[in-house]
Amino acid sequence: MDIQTTTANGVLTIEFNRPERKNAITGAMYTTMADALRQADADPQVRAILITGKPEIFTAGNDLDDFLNNAGEGAMTESRPVFQFMQALEGCTKPVIAAVAGAAVGIGTTMLMHCDLVYAADTAKFSMPFSQLGLCPEFASSLLVAQAAGYTRAAEKLMLGEAFPAQEAFEMGIVAKVLPAAELLAFAQGQAAKLVKLPAASIRTTKMLMKRSRAALVKDTIAFENERFSAMLVGAEAKEAFTAFFEKRKPDFSKFD
Repeated sequence: MDIQTTTANGVLTIEFNRPERKNAITGAMYTTMADALRQADADPQVRAILITGKPEIFTAGNDLDDFLNNAGEGAMTESRPVFQFMQALEGCTKPVIAAVAGAAVGIGTTMLMHCDLVYAADTAKFSMPFSQLGLCPEFASSLLVAQAAGYTRAAEKLMLGEAFPAQEAFEMGIVAKVLPAAELLAFAQGQAAKLVKLPAASIRTTKMLMKRSRAALVKDTIAFENERFSAMLVGAEAKEAFTAFFEKRKPDFSKFD
């Protein structure tokens, strides 16, 4: 299974399990994760959720073959599996923990903005290379990265799209703690176990109150970004970026205004 889900001791664990493709995410994987999140949110036996990958990589982001083959028109409509997953993640009322080792590319970093507790191995690297693909930020990352890190630092990461290390992600407020890689998963599991033992209603209410002030703005930003992302996805610059990627060459954007 490309996504492995297990429930034990009140914790649902969702694990990326496609290492041969660097845990690149397909539509089917998004659907599996969306379903798991919704089921867990409705299950009183589940009190915390942990999302993780492999020690060598969290996720390389979207599987570009799968993503482009299923893009069609209206690429980022709510029916798309990625949209369903992100809606389920943002709307989840229970605490969501992410444990990140290795690379977290694109949506792999974006999704962290919608988790509650984020921990990174000292091997982790983060990137939001939307501009390098002729695209724009997604799922409120233009808002949430700037809120966490400040405008200028967010601009550097979102405009240049270059990878940055775990310590910098910590300084930006994207992750709560950086740990040795060998200790990451056990630590995240320990934090989940602490949450399980706390009053469930108190944790849910605390999360709701913290997200309440931003909820409408996040929803509006997602819609605003998605309009532009969808238009840019079928644009000439994105076509050049994707063609260059598959041809294993550097894209040439000099001919575009």
